[in-house]
Amino acid sequence: MPAAKPKPAPRPARKPAKRPRRASPAQAARIEALFSRFAQTAPDPRTELDFKNPYTLVVAVALSAQATDKMVNKATDKLFAVADNPADMVALGEEGLIPFIASIGLYRTKARNVIALSRILLDQYGGQVPLKREALQALPGVGRKTASVVLNELDIEPAIAVDTHVFRVAHRLKLSAGKTPDQVEHDLTAIIPKPYLTRAHHWLILHGRYVCVARKPKCAECVVADLCPSRELFLGA
Repeated sequence: MPAAKPKPAPRPARKPAKRPRRASPAQAARIEALFSRFAQTAPDPRTELDFKNPYTLVVAVALSAQATDKMVNKATDKLFAVADNPADMVALGEEGLIPFIASIGLYRTKARNVIALSRILLDQYGGQVPLKREALQALPGVGRKTASVVLNELDIEPAIAVDTHVFRVAHRLKLSAGKTPDQVEHDLTAIIPKPYLTRAHHWLILHGRYVCVARKPKCAECVVADLCPSRELFLGA
């Protein structure tokens, strides 16, 4: 009789996600001062993507992956004059859409996704954009980051979409030490005071885009330089 096979060792239990550390009183005061300063400088920050309605916002954000807002706006200026709703976009079709967005990276994949999501909106939502995260993220080409941008811009959910700019600024300001965008989002959502949450995404992304740039941050122009723990690393750079 063959020997019984040994039972496989039980899989180790998954470690629960780490909770972000609570800020000390001094850290909390610095964070409050940071975002108070941003609020004084730009009380009502908004996306730099051009859009007319929730549908064109979804399309513009989906097109902006690996492309600049300026490139997207240049393309959508002509596109939205022809198709600013799901029905007109589906009528345009992939081949009709491609010439409008051919200057944007990954344009074929994006064209396929835009037409597919437009069909879903027509078939399942009466041509309207669903404004709940789960439904938005289920649309082709719409991931967590795109859904966060849309929901935040429309003042539906105080979401923080973490792109390369937000990731960089969050680390330089010591707001997060997360190694992934999701970890950074988790940290920021936990520590940013509630009154600032709906605008924090825009402040951080615009700050990273124009002031706290990747190679040579413009510390002399920074409105929060005196509150930045990383400033000494870049002085004289």
